[in-house]
Amino acid sequence: MKYTSLFIVALALLTGSCNQPVKHETSKQDSLVTRPRVAIPDFNADSAYLSVKTQVDFGPRVPNTPAHDKCAAYLISTLKTYTEHVTVQKGEVYAYNKTTLKFQNIIASWKPETNNRILLCAHWDSRPYADHDPDPKNWRKPVDGANDGASGVGVLMEVARQLKLNIPGIGIDIIFFDVEDYGPPQDETKGNSEHFWGQGSAYWANNPHKTDYFAKYGILLDMVGAKNATFLMEGVSMQYAADIVKLVWSAGNRIGYSSYFLYENGGFITDDHVPINKIRNIPTIDLIHLDNNSETGFFPYWHTVGDTFDKIDKNTLKVVGQTLLTVIFEEPGIN
Repeated sequence: MKYTSLFIVALALLTGSCNQPVKHETSKQDSLVTRPRVAIPDFNADSAYLSVKTQVDFGPRVPNTPAHDKCAAYLISTLKTYTEHVTVQKGEVYAYNKTTLKFQNIIASWKPETNNRILLCAHWDSRPYADHDPDPKNWRKPVDGANDGASGVGVLMEVARQLKLNIPGIGIDIIFFDVEDYGPPQDETKGNSEHFWGQGSAYWANNPHKTDYFAKYGILLDMVGAKNATFLMEGVSMQYAADIVKLVWSAGNRIGYSSYFLYENGGFITDDHVPINKIRNIPTIDLIHLDNNSETGFFPYWHTVGDTFDKIDKNTLKVVGQTLLTVIFEEPGIN
């Protein structure tokens, strides 16, 4: 589930389960990270854009639907052209309404033999309910999820393509988590419903694809395709992985994307990075579009029928993808 800091504070007062947001005052100067100069591949935004379109064209990727199955087949078959190490983790979980949901976590690896590796991830399912749409008649309609889901996957599909063409000095895992967005509609939430969000990542965190799986750190992408996106320093990320936030933000600012990677506090968000941090103890950040001036704290079409492909901007995909490639290829390799 995704909360802004205001929701987290309210929940903490009621249940004691979350801490009040910590003011992580971070200046741009304090966060500059020096890395060796290396050749960085050029991220192809057109390729990522096409991947987003392909996903959206299947229709809403809601678990237990044909669109969901078709998208899984596309992701798996395409990743297999980029690496021979593709694992599909299948299982079942229960939704808030006791529906059995069949899920597939899709995992692609490069240099699986080394523990000198990083984890990149995004969720590939889409929301079954447009429960934040301004029109209540749309609250039970599924969401296309062009930005909320498909954008992060599209960026990572292009990263995967680049990893085939350019061998990094470290090991990489890309995981597409399923059943992230099947939490209860806002008008049906009763008690603590947090368990029903991010179930694919929680399952993986408890049952990793490799025994004793380890990564130095992780980067989660969520809603990374809208025009003029702003990436704030999300609270859970700062709590568990502040150094990684600074590393990514420094890279983004160094290569010219200071208007996107802002040195400003964001809310505490319950997302797929939470179980990775808490269960697997891998310091993982959430690179997510946050807007402190919006009513929800997210981009304007979050969980509405308006989260459609026309909202996707190639420039933003380029920003995120090029920053990721910079982080990956500047990471010290094995000596």
